[in-house]
Amino acid sequence: MSRPEFIAMCAMLFATIAFSIDAMLPALPEIGQELSPENLNRAQLILTSFVLGMGIGTFFTGPLSDRFGRKPVLIGGAMLYTVCAFVAWRSQTLETVLIARMVQGIGAAGPRIVTMAIIRDMFSGREMARIVSFAMMIFTIVPAFAPALGAVIIDFAGWRSIFVSFMVFSIITALWVAIRQPEPLAIENRRPFSLSRLIAAVSEMWAIPAVRISILVQSLIFGVLFAVISSVQQIYDISFEHGHDFHLWFAGVALISGSASFLNARLVMRLGMRYLITVTKGAQILFAAAMVLATMILPLGETLFYVFVFWQLTVFFSIGMTIGNLNALAMEPLGHMAGTAASVMGAIATIAGAAIAMPIGLAFDGTPLPLALSTTICSAFGFWLMLRMKHIEQGQATT
Repeated sequence: MSRPEFIAMCAMLFATIAFSIDAMLPALPEIGQELSPENLNRAQLILTSFVLGMGIGTFFTGPLSDRFGRKPVLIGGAMLYTVCAFVAWRSQTLETVLIARMVQGIGAAGPRIVTMAIIRDMFSGREMARIVSFAMMIFTIVPAFAPALGAVIIDFAGWRSIFVSFMVFSIITALWVAIRQPEPLAIENRRPFSLSRLIAAVSEMWAIPAVRISILVQSLIFGVLFAVISSVQQIYDISFEHGHDFHLWFAGVALISGSASFLNARLVMRLGMRYLITVTKGAQILFAAAMVLATMILPLGETLFYVFVFWQLTVFFSIGMTIGNLNALAMEPLGHMAGTAASVMGAIATIAGAAIAMPIGLAFDGTPLPLALSTTICSAFGFWLMLRMKHIEQGQATT
């Protein structure tokens, strides 16, 4: 497989997550009205149940891929994802949809984690960060157009048919992997799966400061990301009365912020991963604090709406400048157990991120203030952790 095709395939696999979440955003009002008319806000659980399942599945996907190989686990996860999408499509109650979405999230952990392990099998260090950045740059196109595509599907065939699009997307990517990607993990390099080995791997990872801090920072970033995604449709619709063109604004913000991954790919080889993460988190503190101040001073209206759109752009931009670097930074000393390491990191960061995002989303009061204030706090904590990592590394270099 050529390098461009490999990057495109990885981008599509990564995009499984974004497509599964963002395409649902325009459907939330209709889902609430049809399946939970007594409490419309319960429709948001469509997103968080998927994230929760993804976090649970992430714990086991990597170790299983270390034992059985990357391709069987990746394709098996895609099959589970497809079956659960079919169940959700046919469900008549919100509870059944939520269960199907949670199990669908478990299946989505396959493409998410195994793809990172495949990249680590073939690359390392800054070159790995560069590959991940290019893949994420292409992957950004999917969440940019996912809400618009979801809106078109809803207008044409109703919100249930979005699950049909999930099935088609998953089948295409699974066939791509099955036909074009050779198995990158040799049989002699595979590790037996056991709970004791998983616990030992977690202990080994947590003992490495760079890995431990990278996971914590990624958890904070995911918390902000999930909170923004959960609240953004309500903010556009309720706070600013832009629900009718939400998908257009979302697409524009996502496309522009996609340049962050390209910029990161150009800078990471020269400046390093930790430096770029630290600078980005510092900038996000300033942007989020400015958004808090603007929300407290300006009335709800078009001026504040444009400020919010710009701030949303900075949040998404910071994702492209940090997530790939954090993964590469943490994976660097863990090449001997790439699949397990990717699973543990992804699981902890996803579950912790969902736990951070849930109260932030529930705090929505009709304004962007709770979201902006929470982002300021999370960004400040992440910035402090990155400074702590630098201090530890300097101390180790001295000794």
